[in-house]
Amino acid sequence: MRFVEIKSTDQQALLSLHRARDLIVRQRTQLINALRSLLAEFGVYIARGLARVITFARGVTEGAELELPSVAKDVIENLCQQLGALHGQVRWYEVRLRVEARRDARVRLLQTIPGVGAVTASAIAASVGDGHQFRNGREFAAWLGLTPVNKSSGGKERLGRITKMGDQYLRQLLVVGMTSLVRQTRSHPERASKWLTALLERKPARVATVAMANKTARIVWAVLTRNEPYSPRTA
Repeated sequence: MRFVEIKSTDQQALLSLHRARDLIVRQRTQLINALRSLLAEFGVYIARGLARVITFARGVTEGAELELPSVAKDVIENLCQQLGALHGQVRWYEVRLRVEARRDARVRLLQTIPGVGAVTASAIAASVGDGHQFRNGREFAAWLGLTPVNKSSGGKERLGRITKMGDQYLRQLLVVGMTSLVRQTRSHPERASKWLTALLERKPARVATVAMANKTARIVWAVLTRNEPYSPRTA
């Protein structure tokens, strides 16, 4: 049993930003799904992607005409106004997180790791602290649920899927960050690490993303415990 490290008031305050932002993001997603389904009933379809939905909602609030019954038109206009307000709140939380991230030395150190931005770095620093409650990087990755399930028996090693038995919010942030890193690797392979490039040649993109998140979690632990910025190994 590993007990949670006592958090300072500054860590709790930073975590409150993350909890509130996560709540608003989930509410925005629910509203987008409701808006899509209501419009689909009338044969109006919005292309996939957050930017397209926000653009549609902004157009409706600015007076774009919809060929819908008056009652349905009022409902859609009201939902679009709510979506615009929620999107603005999400942006406010993200800006505030970046501002707070500049004040924390640990967050600045974590941002030296490829694929780790201000949101991910501040969430890890607020949740984990200095990371000394873990003996090594693998323990930290296992705590996040990023290590595979061990199904070995009879001397044969069998590793299954990742356990997903840790902090879901931190795990999700790391996977999203590594997804962006994998996309950058495909578009600009000259800037990518050789390890990730070789992994993408052997494994599907999703498997490589999770493996990269596992590796990044171990790097995060090393950066926190050593209190040094990330420095890639050179030949």
